[in-house]
Amino acid sequence: MDVMDLMAEGKVKRFFRARRKLTAPNIVSHITQRAAGKEPLFLEDQDYLHMVWLLKDVAKNASLRIYAFCLMPNHVHLLVSPREENLHDAMRELFSRYASNFNRKYERKGHLFGGRYRQAVCLDDSYLLAASLYIHLNPVRAGLAPNPVEYRWSSCRLYTDRTVGKSFVDAGFILSLLPENKKEKYVGLLERGMALELGEVMEQEEAIENFREKLIFLYPLIFARVARMKKVVGHSGLELMGMEELEDLVSDTKEGPYPGKPKGREAKRYLIEQLVSRGYKREYIAKQLGISRKTVYNILKSPP
Repeated sequence: MDVMDLMAEGKVKRFFRARRKLTAPNIVSHITQRAAGKEPLFLEDQDYLHMVWLLKDVAKNASLRIYAFCLMPNHVHLLVSPREENLHDAMRELFSRYASNFNRKYERKGHLFGGRYRQAVCLDDSYLLAASLYIHLNPVRAGLAPNPVEYRWSSCRLYTDRTVGKSFVDAGFILSLLPENKKEKYVGLLERGMALELGEVMEQEEAIENFREKLIFLYPLIFARVARMKKVVGHSGLELMGMEELEDLVSDTKEGPYPGKPKGREAKRYLIEQLVSRGYKREYIAKQLGISRKTVYNILKSPP
């Protein structure tokens, strides 16, 4: 079944690092792109400024909503949502224009970026909030700044400083998930997040999900409120199952009294298809459901 069909039926909450990029309007995506090998993407301030200018220009021309960004020395994080079915074309224009200018400026040849960009489609409010915090905490994790607000090349100040003016970045969409004194609440989440161990999302598929779970443990009331709002669902126009509901189903299926019975097998197939659609590997799915990897393959291959 196509992943967009699964989304429309409420069976998929998050689609991680799609090989076949999803470009549907109003879908919110966490985009990551890195340099080839250990090459730098930015060598001086003017390079960072040029990428920010390109991001603003492409967003305007392609009608993209930009919710957050962070430019790291050798990779880029973006939270974006297209108003039209053109995300792939917009990202291709952004990165190709930057690469052309960089190569010309520094008289270099060859690919600047290490392949195609990666996409994590986000259809869960708590995951979106965690992704935004993770993006803004990246410079601290990398030792580039003592505090995320002090890093120049991200959208963090738009989320924390009441004195900043208007921007092409829409920080209000994610801030609206928080209760009153939204920017103060966001600062508090950042400060607490600085003390948490962050995985590397470029290498670990579950890095933001693990970060999200830690935040939920520390701030259960805030994230319970976030879960009730369903702003991302309303924005996308899709009716979707909540992440907590899905996790409960995984737990029930894993601990069910009759895992070998047809009903139990049918439930496992349902969940496996969802997890596969998110981009999770068979080995990870087997571990989550308490079954062997071979059983995962057999359930997927068996007729419904």
